[in-house]
Amino acid sequence: MADFSLSDLERIVAERANASPDESYTAKLIARGMSVSAKKLGEEAVEAVIAAVTGDREHLIAESADVFYHLLVVLKAANIPLDEVMAELKRRTAQTGLAEKAARPQA
Repeated sequence: MADFSLSDLERIVAERANASPDESYTAKLIARGMSVSAKKLGEEAVEAVIAAVTGDREHLIAESADVFYHLLVVLKAANIPLDEVMAELKRRTAQTGLAEKAARPQA
C-alpha cells in the first residue's frame, strides 16, 4: 500500500480531531489533553520496542502503525505540522548520523 503516506495520516488525524469526542477516538485523545496523548504515544512506543526485542514481526508492524498514529496525534495537539518534522529530518540527513550527533550541543 505504497500510495498511503504519513501526510495522508496527518490529514485524517486533523479531520478526526475536529469531530466530536463522542464520535472520534482522535478527538477524545486531544480533548483529554497533551499528557494523555503523550502517555499513549509512550505506551505504544514501549510495545513496539518489546515486539522488536522479541522478534515478533507482525506485532512490530502493528505497533509501529500505532506509534505513527499517536505521534501525529501528539503533533496535532502541539500544533506542529508534519512538514516541520520532515524538514528537521532533511536537515539531519544532509550529513551522516555520526557527524550530526557530534555537532549537537552537549547537555
